[in-house]
Amino acid sequence: MHLSTVPSSSGSLAMYLSEINQFALLKVEEEQRLARLFRDKKDMDAAHTLVTSNLRFVVKVSYEYRSYGLKMADLIQEGNIGLMKAVQKFDPDKYIRLISYAVWWIRAYIQNYILKSWSLVKLGTTQAQRKLFFSLARTKRELERLSGGASLDNDPARIAKKLHVKPIEVQEMSQRMEGRDLSLDAPMGDDGGNSHVDFVVGSSEPQDDVLAQSEEDGIVRARIEQALLRLDPRERFIIEQRVMGDHPMTLKELGEHFGFSRERARQLEIRAKEKLKLELSRVMGDVMPELVARYA
Repeated sequence: MHLSTVPSSSGSLAMYLSEINQFALLKVEEEQRLARLFRDKKDMDAAHTLVTSNLRFVVKVSYEYRSYGLKMADLIQEGNIGLMKAVQKFDPDKYIRLISYAVWWIRAYIQNYILKSWSLVKLGTTQAQRKLFFSLARTKRELERLSGGASLDNDPARIAKKLHVKPIEVQEMSQRMEGRDLSLDAPMGDDGGNSHVDFVVGSSEPQDDVLAQSEEDGIVRARIEQALLRLDPRERFIIEQRVMGDHPMTLKELGEHFGFSRERARQLEIRAKEKLKLELSRVMGDVMPELVARYA
């Protein structure tokens, strides 16, 4: 069962509408015969005829949803898919017309497409919400017309009463429908010099704090290197490998490196830390007392 893609431009769409009107409507007996051929023998020619003879009804249903701001060609295309699904599921023994059954599939596919296209945030997660989404605008227009054109934006209770829902549900759905997606890269202002993303608050630290921290870290590293230079090579090696290394050496490994016992290595480590603490006190003063305490 294959249909060509519905053209997207208005001129091509008009041509498509002209073409589908050339397919003759089926009489009840012919429709029943073709439906049984497809159901019992999977006759694809019969299915194709059932689809093409009802394409004009898909257009009619699609036009009911034109106020949602989507391309008519896309709505018709989705409706056509719903029609083909209906032909697959249609039971001619129910003795109803195909279009009476298919209209539910056509609407379902169109409505599902609208919900998916409306926003990246999922709308209509329940059957009640889906019904409210498609009833809200229509009901609002009907009530405003009965009220002489007076707006009902500040009177959700009347709409809620008409739809048999709570006023808060009407307010929430109105907010969802009004809150359309907006690209953060979309330009702002008349000159378009800025975009919305320029005004999004970042989760990272402020740049001045980052710069201050970077400068402070640089000063601390320089002072530590200055203090380390005042240690002898063996003491500096012990501090670098036991305190500053990402994977500190064990006392046993340190002793093996210098050729003495683990206990001797522990004593030299204590002595090296004491000397570093003294040297850090001289170069850091009272600026970073917690750093001095780290090597205590």
